[in-house]
Amino acid sequence: MAYVNVPNDLSKIKSKLAFNLTKRQLICFGAAAVIGIPTYLFTRTGIGNMGAMLLMITLMLPCFLFAMYERDGLPFEKVIRNIARATFLWPRTRPYKTENFYVYLEKEGTRIATSKKATTHPREKCGGKTYKKGRYTKKARPTDGTADHTV
Repeated sequence: MAYVNVPNDLSKIKSKLAFNLTKRQLICFGAAAVIGIPTYLFTRTGIGNMGAMLLMITLMLPCFLFAMYERDGLPFEKVIRNIARATFLWPRTRPYKTENFYVYLEKEGTRIATSKKATTHPREKCGGKTYKKGRYTKKARPTDGTADHTV
């Protein structure tokens, strides 16, 4: 029994029309023939066979390139368009810009910390307790309207 290899990616298979060529290849080769053959026939008497042949080849090569060149599934004109966009139309360096919310949080945190330092009395630390001679004592409320004192 004969075995046939089937490619994994069936999207790369292109339909062939004539001479095992795709429609794009047939059009480009036809355009190359329409450009190249008359050029050779009309110029060989003036510049000789060798010069006419080289001229014909240089005029037909772009058509062959458009017919056969393909990169990453893209035809030649799309590849050229992408290169032109990346080189000439779009900026060379595209910096990565984001909103850094941590800077705003840090500024807000320092603003809150500085406002707390300004309003807090230096002796009013440790949750309402005053440090006195190595021990914590609870602050008593003044009853007679005098200044704060510790008990």
